[in-house]
Amino acid sequence: METRTLTCIGCPMGCTLTVETEEGRILTVSGNTCPKGDAYARRELTAPMRMVTSTVRLTGSDLAMLPVRTAREVPKEAIFACMASLNGVVVEAPVRTGDIVVPDAGGTGVPFVAARDAAGK
Repeated sequence: METRTLTCIGCPMGCTLTVETEEGRILTVSGNTCPKGDAYARRELTAPMRMVTSTVRLTGSDLAMLPVRTAREVPKEAIFACMASLNGVVVEAPVRTGDIVVPDAGGTGVPFVAARDAAGK
């Protein structure tokens, strides 16, 4: 049996979770004070997902860079491919929060979207 310790990010409590596994199967999750902790631990050990945030170059604005993020979580193993899809991306202002910047982040089918408004000059 293997024991893993995780810090839950499902809510502001930040519970310390203890997960017992055997041959890749999750046997128990303990230490959580709400159901989100149990769900987080199970997902983190079987199919971890992450939001990806970064910046891209912005032209036609007083801002030089535009913050972007994936529209939803992507598989953790796709993070580097997602970041590679931002290489060389330049966005022209004006841009509104939520505008699609890259339609398919690293082949995940999840778009990168603008994380703030940027007015044009």
